[in-house]
Amino acid sequence: MASMNISVPDAMREWVQRRIESGDYASVSDYVRDLIRRDQNTRARRLSVDDIRRTIEEGRASGESSPAEDVFARIEDKLRRLAG
Repeated sequence: MASMNISVPDAMREWVQRRIESGDYASVSDYVRDLIRRDQNTRARRLSVDDIRRTIEEGRASGESSPAEDVFARIEDKLRRLAG
C-alpha cells in the first residue's frame, strides 16, 4: 500500500483526531480512505445521473417515443447494475 503525506490546518487535524477518539475511525488513514471512497461513489452516481439525463435528451431529440413502463424498466435495470 502506498503512503501519502498531507498538510492540513490545526482545526482540521483536531477534527480528524476527535473522529478517531469517538471511535468512528481507527486511524487518520482510515478516515482519509473513507473520504476517498465517498468521493468516488459520489462521482460515479453523478456520472450515471448525467448519462441518464443525456439519454433522455437524446430520446426527446429523436422524436421517437416509448411507453413509460418500458423507459422506467430500462432505467431501473441500469440503476440495479450500477448498484451491483
